[in-house]
Amino acid sequence: MLGAAHKPGAMPLRPLSLGEIYDAAFRIIRFNPKATVGSAVLVAAVAMALPVLVVGLLTWTVGLTYDPTSTDVSDDDLVGYLVAYGSYFAGALLQGLGLILVTGMVVHVTAAAAVGKRLTLGEAWAATRGRRWRLVGLAVVLGLATAVVLSVYAVLVALLVVLAPTVVAVVAIVLSVPVLVAFMAWFWIRVYYLPVPALMLEDLGVFASIGRGYRLTRGGFWRILGIALLTFLLAAVAGQVLGLPFSLAGTVGSLLVPNDLTLFVTILGSAIAQVAATAFVAPFSSTVTSLQYLDQRMRKEAYDVDLMRQAGVLS
Repeated sequence: MLGAAHKPGAMPLRPLSLGEIYDAAFRIIRFNPKATVGSAVLVAAVAMALPVLVVGLLTWTVGLTYDPTSTDVSDDDLVGYLVAYGSYFAGALLQGLGLILVTGMVVHVTAAAAVGKRLTLGEAWAATRGRRWRLVGLAVVLGLATAVVLSVYAVLVALLVVLAPTVVAVVAIVLSVPVLVAFMAWFWIRVYYLPVPALMLEDLGVFASIGRGYRLTRGGFWRILGIALLTFLLAAVAGQVLGLPFSLAGTVGSLLVPNDLTLFVTILGSAIAQVAATAFVAPFSSTVTSLQYLDQRMRKEAYDVDLMRQAGVLS
């Protein structure tokens, strides 16, 4: 009875083990498929429809072509390549923006599932009201911060190459790479990893949520990093497995159809592969991150007591 009372929803209301985090993530996705997988697929499908429609429209109106087997790249082939992959890049940016909002929805789905509640797609979307622009702003700030860090490193490397003797520059660059990797791992966990759940579930602004995530990860860096890395690897492998058949179908199909359809078939296969991969990667990664946020609060702040009150376990 005690165990049942302390697990009113998808997870035990106490600090979680790795197995319990993954078990809870799959439970949440399985019992909230529309608000998790459905929202991710909807966003990816709309975004990836852009390159498919652009290339399809140009294929059937102006005869846009691209021959990947040709050794001579004509002006038409170059235009076709730029249009196809330019529109694909635009679709990827649109998908990234949409998935930021999906992540916010999944945070609410996870928090509700922790206390035994199930949110519909509409309820999850409504729960993000008032925080959507802050969520986009947070993504922009974190993206710019990452770009600044990498740009500073690139500038320092360039200065080394130009000003220092070759041997010194090579040694310095080789030694600096592990330092950069270690710093980016620290930055990922301490700065980048938990602000989104904090912003969505607490009344915080953009910078306050970054500070909140920083404080929550204090003392738990290695555990959070290990779970985050494992989750990233699992999601990446699963995404490749899900998307590979469609990507291969597009590649093979592009070799079998006439040249005027090659580009369209290639982009279509890539777009469907992206949607298939996103269907698992986005909800799984977001759910695990949200569970780690709840786990850290239970470990550091006895948040499990608050969750029990929300679930009606405690009065």
